[in-house]
Amino acid sequence: MDVVYLLYTGGAILLPMTGYDKELFRAVAACRHARFDATSRTFHIEDTETNRLGIEKLLGNRTYAIADEASGSLSVRNFFSREPEGCVAIPASPNDERADTPEYFPPEWKEKMETELRARKYSPRTRATYLHYNRSLCRLLRKPPEDITGDDIQRYLAFQEKDLKLSASSMNLALSSFGFFYGSVMKCDVVNERRRPKQDKKVPVVLSRTEVRKMLAAKTNAKHKLLLMLVYSAGLRVSEAVALKKEHMDAARRLVRISGKGRKERYAPLSDDACLFLENYCAIHGIETWIFPGAKAGTHLSVRSAQHICEAALRTAGIDKGASIHSLRHTFATHLLENGTDIRYIQELLGHNSIRTTERYTHVARRGALKVRSPMDSLDTGED
Repeated sequence: MDVVYLLYTGGAILLPMTGYDKELFRAVAACRHARFDATSRTFHIEDTETNRLGIEKLLGNRTYAIADEASGSLSVRNFFSREPEGCVAIPASPNDERADTPEYFPPEWKEKMETELRARKYSPRTRATYLHYNRSLCRLLRKPPEDITGDDIQRYLAFQEKDLKLSASSMNLALSSFGFFYGSVMKCDVVNERRRPKQDKKVPVVLSRTEVRKMLAAKTNAKHKLLLMLVYSAGLRVSEAVALKKEHMDAARRLVRISGKGRKERYAPLSDDACLFLENYCAIHGIETWIFPGAKAGTHLSVRSAQHICEAALRTAGIDKGASIHSLRHTFATHLLENGTDIRYIQELLGHNSIRTTERYTHVARRGALKVRSPMDSLDTGED
């Protein structure tokens, strides 16, 4: 009987190819994490939790032995029993959706979760996200939902931070997904909500008025230019901008009706220039439904395409300050604040639930516009 050997040592997984298993050799060679040393005929793979699980999945029903140098242990798998047929390449992350990856999240749980989400009127995007994270958890750990423990969820979150370098907001989204499924669908207390990852406290990237003008001047494509104009003019999220329809526009009142997060509708102002540009654009291009049609008939522009449009405009304008299309929303709020607009009105325009979210723009607004003086400015005036 052929046995495959794995050695976990010094931050690497070593896989000697002592024989010539054509199928296994090709599968490992196809992994972007694997490097083959022709002299020793050994694959070298970075030792991460993802790669350990991935390489063991790849071995499928083969008999293999694992020697762990750190613990001094030796274990043999699939000697007396065989795992189900099928092997996969080492995933780049648990987010990979490969058709040949074993499914550990059964259809019946998926259906129950979908029913519960729809009954609570969750958006299609939230439903897809919650399902995605719960499937990823089970696939990474190779366990059905019934076997997942609180420790497993902690390991998954630690993996997201260490191996995937995800932000606290992404980790909190995953935790919310688990909390909903195990708390509302399975009715079990697995998720510890008190141990949520600490949010990153970053200052928003804001553009100057001159930089905004340069960005708009950089776009000659009418569709692209209008997208940036509306995001800045009304302080839109990119997901809100791409989903705009002609019926949402109220040119007479210079307003746009927005269907925001959590199915909350709000109105935001449109500038005179944006309204005029919008009217000409719709007339020339025969817009009837989506303001920004997608490549396929009946669809709108994707979020990623909108991000690419903004990135190209930033490059053309020579703006290199880590900005993105969401920076135009930050800029909208900051410029309003600098113009003297009441912060609670800005909160309503942005669709924020909490005034604390809106208050962060006071940290990036120009202190001169806010009539804030540094105490050092009064040192030479003789004031006490």
